[in-house]
Order: sequence, then C-alpha cells, then structure tokens
Amino acid sequence: MSQRPPALRPTLRQRARHMLGNARDRLLHSQAISQAGLTPYDVIHDDGLVALRHYRPLAEEQILVDGSTVPVAKKRQRVPLVIVPPLAVNMLIYDLFPQRSLVKYLLAQGFDVYLIDWGTPTLRHAHYDLHTYVVELMPDLLARIRAHSGEQDLSLHGWSMGGILALCYSGLHDDKHIRNLVVLAAPVNSHASGALGKVYQFISARAEWVREHTGFRIHKLNPRLLYTPGWVNTIGFKLTNPVGSLMGYWDLVRRLGDRDFVVEHATNAAFLDRMVAYTGGIVQDMMVRIWIDNEMADGRMPVGKREARLDRITAHLLAFAGKSDTMVTQDALVTLMDLVGSDDRSFHVIPGGHMGVLAGSKAPATAWKMTADWLLLRSA
Repeated sequence: MSQRPPALRPTLRQRARHMLGNARDRLLHSQAISQAGLTPYDVIHDDGLVALRHYRPLAEEQILVDGSTVPVAKKRQRVPLVIVPPLAVNMLIYDLFPQRSLVKYLLAQGFDVYLIDWGTPTLRHAHYDLHTYVVELMPDLLARIRAHSGEQDLSLHGWSMGGILALCYSGLHDDKHIRNLVVLAAPVNSHASGALGKVYQFISARAEWVREHTGFRIHKLNPRLLYTPGWVNTIGFKLTNPVGSLMGYWDLVRRLGDRDFVVEHATNAAFLDRMVAYTGGIVQDMMVRIWIDNEMADGRMPVGKREARLDRITAHLLAFAGKSDTMVTQDALVTLMDLVGSDDRSFHVIPGGHMGVLAGSKAPATAWKMTADWLLLRSA
C-alpha cells in the first residue's frame, strides 16, 4: 500500500484542529451533522400532537442500502403499509441513515408508506391511555389513510409497543380490511421475557398482596403523577445496556479524528438522546396490563371499558423476535402464535437486540427483506 509522502501528511497541529472541529460539531451542532430523517414526506394530517406522514415515492432508479445497490420497483403495491410506532421514541428510528432507512427501503420495494407520528405529549396529555390511542385516535387516522390512498385494505407494521397498539386495534375493532400485520419485539407475554420477566413476576406477586390487603390501585392515581418526561426515557433506555452506552462515548473519544464516525455517532444520538415522554395513562396501562397482570398472554387485553381479543385477529401475521433482545425475548412474543385467529402466521428469530431488529446493521438483510418479500405476496 502506498503511503502519503511526508510533506503531504497532516501535521500534529492539523490533526488536533481537525479533532477539535469534530468535537465542536458533535457537542454543539449535532443536529446539523446528523443524517437522520432525510427521506421526504408530506404531513397529511396534524391535530397539534399526532401527525400522519405520507412518504413520497422515490425519484431515483436505485438506492444504496449499507453499501449494496437496491433497485427501485416501478410497480406500486396496491395495499398501503402503515407504520405504527411505539410511544416514547422519536420517529428518526425509521429513517436513521440515508443508507439504512426502513421507510426508504420499503418505498424502493414499491410500497405506499404511511407513518403515524404520535408527537411529543405534555402534561396536558397526561390522561392519554390505551383507550385514547386505540379507540379514539387510530380509527380516525386509518380512515384518513384510506381516504388519502383510495384503498380500504391496509398492512400494519408495529415494533415494540407499536406492536401492542396494532394488536389491540386489530383485536378490538371489527376491521376486516386489516389485511396484514407485521409485529416486531412486542411484549405479548412479558412474564416470559427472561430475567426481566422474572422481575415482572416478582412485582406481580407483591401487587396481588397489595390488592388483597389495601385499597391502593395504580389506576386511581392522578395520571399527571406518572407522566414520564423524555429525558427519563432516554436514561432508562440507555440503562438497558449501560456498558454499550459508555463504550459508544469512549469510541467517540478514540475516533474523534474520523469524521464519518463522528457523523454516524451524531446520527445515532439524534434518536437515542431524544426520546419522547410517556403519558401517565399509558404508564398506568402498561404497568398494570402488561408488566404486572400480563393480561395479553391470555389473549385478552382490557382497553378502557372494552376488551381486545387476539382470537378476533384474522389478518395474515408475521412476527419477529431479536435473538439478543433482553427487553422482549423470543419467549415473550412466540406466545402470540397460539392466540390469534389468523390462518396465515409465521414467527422468526433474527439477529439483533430490541432496537437492532428494527434498525441495526443486520436488519436490512433480515427483518426488512423478509418483511418486504412476505408483504409483496400479500399486497397485490
């Protein structure tokens, strides 16, 4: 390998200036150098909190996905694909890098892609609960998508709590036009989720004692007391992998001279450092329904005064669990296969942790491709 002549090599002062410039941009101008969220879309509805995005068809003939060329399909699929995100995350996770963007990849496969942006709830929205999102908001949003697209049949794509929302909607409403359901890392049976599931079981046993011997009920608390700001969710998410979080910053220090790495770090941080608040009502429902009582594992989920039943779901179902996911293990999701009424259902364990199954380096070759191939057969 030829080496740069000594006269052309950067001096120590030049290297130091370059590193200081990268450090300044990472600390002070992180959003400016981030590459997240660049795929164009139109907002077709906005109520001041929740917005509905429609991603524009790609103009290019091919795109790059992690260095590989992917042709852009000329044929558009008839059935629109609706991404139902979890709460507490910002939407950048679906469009994280120009070469690793789920929405861009799906557009390239010919899908008409919509995304529900749940927005950033404030204390004013502290009372929002599962009923608010599943019964009040989702029917209206899906109706708007149907009016905009001109199609009645829809595919829903739900990751993590987004999967819970999609399942609750499908199990509650008699919506026969939900043709396909794609669910990733959703805690259907939280008590089966490895070490974390053991913690939930421990808490559940104590909660039962509290119910029998006291009048305390979580749902009697003012939801404002349980409203969780975004910065708390950011810390909580990072604490699920504290060593990895610290090593990420150590790598940044070591590689401050590598502009590409600094930009990548800033792009990842655009998602990881900007989590969104949980409403108090959602915290109440998730804490009691999912973590303590584990009600969805029985195929029934109270939603306000109504009940979502998974055996009512007849849509084609595709589910993914992450092999190294410690938040929602494969045992926590595979239960779903025995609960739904779908004749066409499949379950796969793929590489990645809780975030990796959706947007990790191996996701394009696994979850993305498998989802696109599966949907292509069911979206004509």
